[in-house]
Amino acid sequence: MATARLLLRTASLRPLRRSPPHSSRHQPRAAMASDAASQFHKIQIQREDTTFDAYVVGKENAPGVVVLQEWWGVDYEVKNHAIHISQIGDGYRALIPDLYRGKVALEVAEAQHLMEGLDWPGAIKDIQASVKWLKENGSPKVGVTGYCMGGALAIASGVLVPEVDAVVAFYGTPSSELADTSKAQAPIQAHFGELDSFVGFADVTAAKSLEEKLKASGVAHEVHIYPGCSHAFMNASPEALERRKGMGLTDENQGAIDLAWSRFSTWMGRFLGSA
Repeated sequence: MATARLLLRTASLRPLRRSPPHSSRHQPRAAMASDAASQFHKIQIQREDTTFDAYVVGKENAPGVVVLQEWWGVDYEVKNHAIHISQIGDGYRALIPDLYRGKVALEVAEAQHLMEGLDWPGAIKDIQASVKWLKENGSPKVGVTGYCMGGALAIASGVLVPEVDAVVAFYGTPSSELADTSKAQAPIQAHFGELDSFVGFADVTAAKSLEEKLKASGVAHEVHIYPGCSHAFMNASPEALERRKGMGLTDENQGAIDLAWSRFSTWMGRFLGSA
């Protein structure tokens, strides 16, 4: 996909964070932080002729939010985000679909490999199946959120998946090959860092282009740009900060993170309601 190629070209300029010598090619799910992993209920979702794993956290019958991974896979940080989302306001039921079918990257080169191999239209089908699962299991309305690769997919779902009730995307935009954002159907809120260097994917130019297309769509929308922030600025755990520094991303801005979560809460509360 064009989106993947854009991100790969930019990422290839960054230094790789090497795996320790004892590491395997991909990090197994068992290696994720146990305190986060223990809060999730693992389920399986069927779509067409395939089944995929998903991880659910939060109270039943609450509004649902499908949470989409970065290019790393279903790792500790996307699980941290899902737990946080499940605890916002009166609570949400958060669901992470495993788009990589169990693989999680330890370093940039492996993340590139995994994202390059992703079936993007198939991922949209996974998202649709996840939204339907939540609605069939007690969530009256369901939104989609995502980060980096997941942000691009979240926006695409707001174009391509009619069951989606709202989208909040972080630093990622879909290629026109995947989704024409001027034809968005769901309300979309998007967040970008002013210093993001992923040109054509998550930089300020991409953010402003998205905003123009969303204006043309007629849907409710907001596009926010955070001064002094680079890519993946929402990732604030100690492990994530170390990983960002390994990619040359040294900014830390808790104020921007808090503001983005506040905007997330207001947007999802407006369109999904409270539990």
